[in-house]
Amino acid sequence: MPELPEVETVRRGLAPALVGATIARVELRRHDLRFPFPQRFAARLQGRRVLDLRRRAKYLIADLDDAHSLIMHLGMSGSFRIDDDTPGVFQHKRDKSAAHDHVVFHLDHGKRVVYNDPRRFGCMLLIPTHAIDEEERFRGLGVEPLGDALDAAFLAGAFQGRAAPVKALLLDQRLIAGLGNIYVCEALHRAHISPLRATGLLVTASGRPTAALARLPQAIKDVLKDALEAGGSSLRDHRQIDGSLGYFQHSFRVYDREGAACPTPSCKGTIARVVQSGRSTFYCPRCQK
Repeated sequence: MPELPEVETVRRGLAPALVGATIARVELRRHDLRFPFPQRFAARLQGRRVLDLRRRAKYLIADLDDAHSLIMHLGMSGSFRIDDDTPGVFQHKRDKSAAHDHVVFHLDHGKRVVYNDPRRFGCMLLIPTHAIDEEERFRGLGVEPLGDALDAAFLAGAFQGRAAPVKALLLDQRLIAGLGNIYVCEALHRAHISPLRATGLLVTASGRPTAALARLPQAIKDVLKDALEAGGSSLRDHRQIDGSLGYFQHSFRVYDREGAACPTPSCKGTIARVVQSGRSTFYCPRCQK
């Protein structure tokens, strides 16, 4: 599933075409994705102007001029592309079948935003903008990992007295919204913290973060920023808006590198793989304690 950097990359690619544009009409080529579309979905979007396009966790939110917001989730294989109706404009051929083009947003300036989703695990909703935080998918979401709220003191308060492995809590969307398996593995390696370590051991008896925990918030932010600069990671389905691949996967330190030498300078360790809660975890047992 696309993680935060991939979704943010999509947002940045879509924003120039969507923000300020009016949706002339919406073409639905099926009645559902993961869930049925809201009633009168296409009719309710027709004529609406897009005021803003933002992200919350792994959701895209397009705020409209009628005080409603279009909520979009990419699921496992969803992607957007921008086509141009203007005669003579060359379009790059994409390798995803047009048979999986399920939603087409025709915009007033001649462009089309096309949603393609082979597995149909994505979804689209229409919600009053003021009620987003109370919607079941958003209620209880944790802090944004790139925001100021994620710091060592916040993590110390969340970790104190807990026995759960640190990786498990970092993946808990009620604590931090948008972090996924890949970037948690990468951030823990940068902070030299074992994913197996009990979270309570990263907090002192007085409730303060240990030196290792103090490194973690910046490691999370750094790995996400590096991934954003690389256009995200393309392991299976992720594509940028223009159809090109993200390339952060070429910079992975540990993820999917079982048996490789640890990239930490002077470390003689080898990347290992274990399974935690049904997910593969990659780490260096030598330098991550």
